[in-house]
Amino acid sequence: MANGIGVVVIGRNEGLRLERCLASLAGMAQQVVYVDSGSTDGSVQLAQRLGVEVVELDMTIPFTAARARNEGFACVKRLLPTVRYVQFVDGDCEVVAGWLSRAQAFLEAQPEVAVVCGRRRERFPQRSIYNLMCDLEWDTPVGEAKACGGDALMRADAFAAVSGFRPDLIAGEEPELCVRLRARGWKVWRLADEMTLHDAAMTRFGQWWRRTLRGGYAFAEGAFLHGAPPERHWRRESRRAWFWGLLIPLLTLITSLLIGWSGLLLLLVYPLQVVRLARRGDGASGNNWVLAFFLVLGKFPEMLGQVKFLLNRFGAGKSALIEYK
Repeated sequence: MANGIGVVVIGRNEGLRLERCLASLAGMAQQVVYVDSGSTDGSVQLAQRLGVEVVELDMTIPFTAARARNEGFACVKRLLPTVRYVQFVDGDCEVVAGWLSRAQAFLEAQPEVAVVCGRRRERFPQRSIYNLMCDLEWDTPVGEAKACGGDALMRADAFAAVSGFRPDLIAGEEPELCVRLRARGWKVWRLADEMTLHDAAMTRFGQWWRRTLRGGYAFAEGAFLHGAPPERHWRRESRRAWFWGLLIPLLTLITSLLIGWSGLLLLLVYPLQVVRLARRGDGASGNNWVLAFFLVLGKFPEMLGQVKFLLNRFGAGKSALIEYK
């Protein structure tokens, strides 16, 4: 057993995916806590049968994954006051055997590192182009990193010292946490080791659109919170969303009104960008073109996510979870 480790699993209606997740953690940590956000499929009872401590969120309070993880961490601290490391994992992920012990060994050998993550892979990347895009998204560079995703092993004291995740964030809470940890002098590290198997179960265009819109929302909020120098958190991603998702269409419309239909030629910049990205890709040649197409198309939902954040922040809107499952 990896001593001193607590695990926080969050989920809702994950069914078989949750069972796989909890089974993969059996005997791997001193304390496992499952935080449920209103499941109706028996997830709570499943976790209890497996001997896992369950926290049922008060759903009268707006749900965020950040709040769920914080409440899970508080439960781990209460049940295991000596916890040194906490592994956060989503309920649709299976933890790879040996990951916790290897990640713990790395943190013990690198006292300046607060967060360590490994390779998250999609369980079924071949089932849809959307699953494949998720798998490629998880394939981040190995070494020192700026941020982690939803699965990571963290030092419990470092996490507590920055008050954990911002509970009001509906997306992008992990990179935002890493910004604050790095500001305290901590490092974030990506190992080459296999960490988790994730099941996005994303097979429809609408799911991809909403997930990408949520990404645009996260970019906007991250830039609002930490976009100032020297961090400049997610400013570049936000600028790209506005440029490709709004500025070019507006310029095309204005030019067409001024000079006629020939102004529509400006729209050729989109297929040219697809060609540029496809030729730069290093995957299978057939996938390069499809992936490049969706990278360009994705700027439109990202821009809408930016607009949604601005309306919520400065208008009368309220933050609400953007789900794709």
